[in-house]
Amino acid sequence: MDATTGITLEGLHLLAYAQQVVWLSLRIGALLLLSPFLGTRAVPRRIRLIFALALSAAVAPLVPAPVVVAGLNAETVLAVARELAIGASLGFLMRLALEATAMAGELIAQGMGLAFAQMIDPMRGTQSGVVTQWLTVVAGLTFFAVDAHLALLSVLFESYSVLPAGATPVAMIDLLDAIPGFAGIIFVAGVSLSLPVMIAMITVNIAFGVMARTAPSLNPIAIGLPAALLVGFVLLIALMPNLLEPLKALFAQALDEAARLIR
Repeated sequence: MDATTGITLEGLHLLAYAQQVVWLSLRIGALLLLSPFLGTRAVPRRIRLIFALALSAAVAPLVPAPVVVAGLNAETVLAVARELAIGASLGFLMRLALEATAMAGELIAQGMGLAFAQMIDPMRGTQSGVVTQWLTVVAGLTFFAVDAHLALLSVLFESYSVLPAGATPVAMIDLLDAIPGFAGIIFVAGVSLSLPVMIAMITVNIAFGVMARTAPSLNPIAIGLPAALLVGFVLLIALMPNLLEPLKALFAQALDEAARLIR
């Protein structure tokens, strides 16, 4: 084999490798676009693009080659749509899991009287409650502390063994059914996380309501809001050490649901 033939073969191999990286970046990029934290406005799009291409280049030699031949036709368009749908479904499931803490924060803020305390959320780009942002930060730190992000990447890597890039899923409708079904679980999880504080705050509000009826001269309304804030903050501090196990269970459930989608 002369030098010219060797260079040609290496060039063809490099072209096939670049094609595989592009196909892998579709699913990985869609996952990063909707994944927790990396898919928020706090991370610039250029950083997400670089991370998606770097991860695709690292995974490309370890996964099966794409089953779709490059070409602009209906099959390629449908394959691209399938890749984006698979990656977006996996990322959005984990993002829903973190939204349970945001829902719990809104419910707690209502009981504490902090629903009016809104500030700009840099991750969402909109206004949200301070309690919601605090619980979201706690959930995010827990997400990385328990290596849920590595487990999500493991599910993504496994998806290429079950469904190679460009392959047709067995039941595409499962991707559409999984998110609404898991949303109900998120609602239950959000209420469960906030339930201890909500019950305590309802008790405090009932106590001040009874005081307002029996002794209106004490002006319980003036001291009701500071007392509710104080009790709420004390309960939140007491609740923090007990959030680890529920959040771990919630992340594990989301990962199990994501793994079920690709099987």
